[in-house]
Amino acid sequence: MQERTRDLRQLRVAIVHPFLISNGGGEKVVEALVATFPRAELFTLMADRSTLSPLLLERPIHTTVLDRGPRAWRYYQHLSPLYDFATARHDVSGFDLVISSGGPGAKTVTVPGGIPHIHYCHSPVRYLWDQHETWLERLPLAIRPAFALSVRGQRKRDLAAVNRVDSFVANSRYIAARIRRYYGRDSAVVYPPVSLSSAPVMERAGDYYLTVGRLVPGKRTELLIAACNRLRRRLIVAGGGAELAALQALAGETVEVLGRVSETRLQELYAGARAFLFAADEDFGIATVEAQSYGLPAIAYGHGGSLEILSDGAEGTTPDAVFFAEQSSAAVEGAIVQFEAEEDRFDRCEIQRRAARFSAERFREGMAGVVLEALR
Repeated sequence: MQERTRDLRQLRVAIVHPFLISNGGGEKVVEALVATFPRAELFTLMADRSTLSPLLLERPIHTTVLDRGPRAWRYYQHLSPLYDFATARHDVSGFDLVISSGGPGAKTVTVPGGIPHIHYCHSPVRYLWDQHETWLERLPLAIRPAFALSVRGQRKRDLAAVNRVDSFVANSRYIAARIRRYYGRDSAVVYPPVSLSSAPVMERAGDYYLTVGRLVPGKRTELLIAACNRLRRRLIVAGGGAELAALQALAGETVEVLGRVSETRLQELYAGARAFLFAADEDFGIATVEAQSYGLPAIAYGHGGSLEILSDGAEGTTPDAVFFAEQSSAAVEGAIVQFEAEEDRFDRCEIQRRAARFSAERFREGMAGVVLEALR
């Protein structure tokens, strides 16, 4: 596989990603693709270069007309009816391969005949399919009618783009099932790459719980804050996003909502935490694996991609999590109390070893196999 991977490094690859405006899990996948294909160029609707890693900034980044306004990325959610039209204007002719990554707009790129198109899917477009009503409620009242009218056309274009993709890759078995449900396509499953800690696990856990991720409604961070407020447990929240101010206002005396932190500070937080809290119905959960690589047990919503990462030991496996069954602050409270009663049964060194399943090397090997098959 290493010899084949070296051959693939000579390919000219167009990597199409909806937005390069943060440093989250989707961008980590793009970084791993760029490392795999050093001749890659990036195509995106809009970019905020202040958030991007040096690795991405080294590559050519092509944006669209949607990126022309000052700090246009602040209003990207309001521009969804224009995503497909803007993406279609990307010129990816002359490349050996196109890899689209992410959700809205990415796979609608127009790929000339004879160029394989692989789509790495984090989820079928949520605001068009399973979370349409939730997204509609988040929008300002004035633009809800226009958005609702546009959805039918967006769904039609999204399904038409499905038929132009040669190979689908899902980031988890959970998402592979959703791709089959909404798009009628089978997928290879290649778990996303995670930056894993190899530092020795701290023998004694700290006195605080930790959650890390984008501060957006789907993460349900408010449930974690409410539970820790009520139990008076110390909680640290790391990450930036649209809900930062609202969550800071919700935080009680025992909760710190830090916003975005440096990589060094994040490593310190992971290393010293008692356990990792996670309330989202996530497609996968990169931050959960990062926490696992520091030996942290998890207290998590027992649904979605988390079930492919974590185990509560019910089937004879080594436990690394306590699950709660519903997305409510009461359920989170109950899981925290259960964890504290059972804390001694978690082997932090074994938890760290389990995280190796999701290394960047395994991602590169999996994607190399998919690419070789597509090029045939």
